[in-house]
Amino acid sequence: MSRLGRRSKQAKGSSIQSLDRGLLILVAVAERGTPVPLAELSELLGVHYSSASRLASTLKRRGFLACPSGRKDYILGPTIWRLSREYNWGNMLAMVSHGYLKLLARQTGETAHLAVRQGKEALFIDHVTSNHVIAVSGRTGELVPLHCTAHGKALLADFDERQLRALLGLGPLEARTDRTIVALKDLAAVCEQVRTKGFATDDEEFLSGIRCVAAPVRDGDGSVIGSIGISAPLTRFPVSRYKKCGEQVLKIALRIGKALSGAKGEQAEG
Repeated sequence: MSRLGRRSKQAKGSSIQSLDRGLLILVAVAERGTPVPLAELSELLGVHYSSASRLASTLKRRGFLACPSGRKDYILGPTIWRLSREYNWGNMLAMVSHGYLKLLARQTGETAHLAVRQGKEALFIDHVTSNHVIAVSGRTGELVPLHCTAHGKALLADFDERQLRALLGLGPLEARTDRTIVALKDLAAVCEQVRTKGFATDDEEFLSGIRCVAAPVRDGDGSVIGSIGISAPLTRFPVSRYKKCGEQVLKIALRIGKALSGAKGEQAEG
């Protein structure tokens, strides 16, 4: 069954069926990337051609769909582009996640950060500091490399070697310390480990004397949209802490994902 088909079955209990179907049309067109014929939308939705036509026409009139060929072959319209340009997705993620950042900092006693991928780097968009006298300082607004940070590797969790090469080039990657991963094949192997374990680590690969652990934050479709993690000095973060802290970070990342998908009863505090 296609992803659209699964979503259509999930939506059957909804109170506004026509709205659900209209949203499913947008998802189907967005995922295709090429014009989608109305007949195909009708089949995917499991509705009569005339019903699909009315739904698509309404979306087109509001600018959510367009027909570049003049026929009933649909692509996303200018309203989608305008909304995506105007809306600050990083700010939305930070607002949803801030309570969880505070919770993670409280649970671990360490500075917690939230990051998103921006090109070849990870951008820290929020943080909560710990109460330790010696702590990793907050770095909101800072850009750090993807290949040698826990947050970066968490953001790259679903990348294979081919995708890494397309994003980061042929290599070798820049060595920030003598522990930095510089070969793409080694980074690809680490990404696979992150997918398996659910979290990434940084053992003095970016900054000497600092260890970090981070987990990918995924949306309702499972796509990585951010990362959450903690950083601490070596003196307070022995390798033996990785497992426990990794599990704590992963649990919080999963809770953020549920909150983003609108899971009932999901909240940061408590």
